[in-house]
Amino acid sequence: MSLAVLKSRALAGMHAPQVTVEVHLANGLPAFAIVGLPETEVKESKDRVRAAIQNARFEFPAKRITVNLAPADLPKESGRFDLPIALGILAASGQIPGEMLEHYEFAGELSLSGELRPIRGALAMTFAICQSQRDTRPERKRAFILPSANAHEAALVSDATIYPADSLLQVCTHFAAISGDDKLSRHRPVETKQAAIYPDFSEVKGQLQAKRALEVAAAGSHSVLMVGPPGTGKSMLAARFAGILPTMTDQEALESAAVQSLTAGFSIDKWKIRPYRAPHHTASAVALVGGGGNPRPGEISLAHRGVLFLDELPEFDRKVLEVLREPLESGHITISRAARQADFPARFQLVAAMNPCPCGYVGHSNGKCRCTPETINRYQDKISGPLLDRIDLQIQVAALPHADLLRQADGETSASIHARVEAAFERQQKRQGKANNLLSTSEIDALCQPDSAAQQLLTQAITKFAWSARAYHRVLKVARTIADLAAAETISTPHVAEAIQYRRALREH
Repeated sequence: MSLAVLKSRALAGMHAPQVTVEVHLANGLPAFAIVGLPETEVKESKDRVRAAIQNARFEFPAKRITVNLAPADLPKESGRFDLPIALGILAASGQIPGEMLEHYEFAGELSLSGELRPIRGALAMTFAICQSQRDTRPERKRAFILPSANAHEAALVSDATIYPADSLLQVCTHFAAISGDDKLSRHRPVETKQAAIYPDFSEVKGQLQAKRALEVAAAGSHSVLMVGPPGTGKSMLAARFAGILPTMTDQEALESAAVQSLTAGFSIDKWKIRPYRAPHHTASAVALVGGGGNPRPGEISLAHRGVLFLDELPEFDRKVLEVLREPLESGHITISRAARQADFPARFQLVAAMNPCPCGYVGHSNGKCRCTPETINRYQDKISGPLLDRIDLQIQVAALPHADLLRQADGETSASIHARVEAAFERQQKRQGKANNLLSTSEIDALCQPDSAAQQLLTQAITKFAWSARAYHRVLKVARTIADLAAAETISTPHVAEAIQYRRALREH
């Protein structure tokens, strides 16, 4: 047989379009050509494949070899096509049987010795494929042959059939084997347990109001802005926030892990651990939302189903902050380029922190602040009104009295706060099947109606603070979460009053 056809996968954002690898051997002067819009890494596979075949003790055919990666208009990048190209050459030259190749998909980078090296995005690939093939009959689903280093993460997708391999020779033996002992063994997922890696809230002295606000935010998936002078514990609180969030479901864990695998940032030890991302304020817009010639996920996508912490919020470039507006509402980001588009999920919880003025000490008891009102306004105006309008809770984190600083830390543990958050979140799941922050306008009207006294208080607040319709709806959703924490069916005056207080830390709007 002078023609072999194998299946592989490319990566296009969170999608994994199928790539057909066609290998043809013809008479003529020896040559090796790869067509089908290959990028540099794919073009370089010619040398890796030749050396790997020879070092695996196979014969590299002295023929005119043409490899076509179809579809031709889909860009191909990385070394993931090394393995299917090598197997195609061996099958086309008759050195391995090719009858069973159609039942598998292949991906893996080859070393010169023929060893298989891990690839980027193996979990994203298997996750995307299994999502698209849910209605496919079992007998028509293909198994995946991947490098052993990728097997653990790929096997987290329960519907995927994964066969790990260490080398090209081992894969060839699988197809040439007569007995089952020489065949590859299907990878069975190992039992994964969540590691207790989160720092504990009990280590934060005082700041009961801030802890309460973060509890509300965790229970309803609300975004938070903490405003206060330096050294008041804003960063400590943010670092502990992920530890009180509701426990991740298997689907959420898969989504988060799939995104992280696109940057080779996932390991099995992080399974069901809420991601916590804290980019520096010098980060660019592309670093935050993603991009590049072959679009990669940015910080907001790497924080999917977890926490994105932006410290020193006004120090970020204003144009960088503005790119957060749409993802905060929609929960995903679409990166458009001239030749392609890439969609990434971005359902993150924003936790931001800032000083109230350039020096940080306005209103502090030490009296150090010398900032003028114009300077303070200019500093706070670095955060636009539309972005601030999308942040549900805006709280003051005041400096601790000296007596509290000298006292031993004995606050409430993250475990006890997490238990209350979990109970409130379960109420939301039973009532509407999602977090309060995700309620639509019609659902807010149906599920977040306060009683008459609370409605009157809310009407007064709208008039006094000139809230937008978005701010009004967000206060209602926060009040619904506060009621859920109190196990109350009806939103009453105390719930609305607390929700109103959480929108008055920075601007009266």
